[in-house]
Amino acid sequence: MPDSKPSVLFVCVHNAGRSQMAAAFLTHLARGRVEVRSAGSAPADSVNPAAVQAMAEVGIDIAAETPKVLTTGAVQASDVVITMGCGDTCPVFPGKKYLDWALEDPAGRGIESVRPIRDQIERHVRSLLSDLQPR
Repeated sequence: MPDSKPSVLFVCVHNAGRSQMAAAFLTHLARGRVEVRSAGSAPADSVNPAAVQAMAEVGIDIAAETPKVLTTGAVQASDVVITMGCGDTCPVFPGKKYLDWALEDPAGRGIESVRPIRDQIERHVRSLLSDLQPR
């Protein structure tokens, strides 16, 4: 894809924790080289406060983000679709790469429990980025 940047969609049920953190890490690390989306099949009203706090600790502000509903169009527009170990189902289209990252749900957990999830997500995102943009 020399003339167009790759696009990634992160999906979890509520689009309030894991997928928001993953999207924020990829946006931050890719510095405009990847189009990033996140969505959920049953979006929450707001982003998980512990996820907001955990990301702020590493210098990434997701306080203004809002959960978004998963649409067929978002899947169609993405090269890579990543579910977050939540059993969420996505429409399947030929030519898309689908991954599932087994991650604990940070919902209802305090910051001490969310930090290791955040760190695991960052490792996954760094690996993904190196696959998308080989040096």
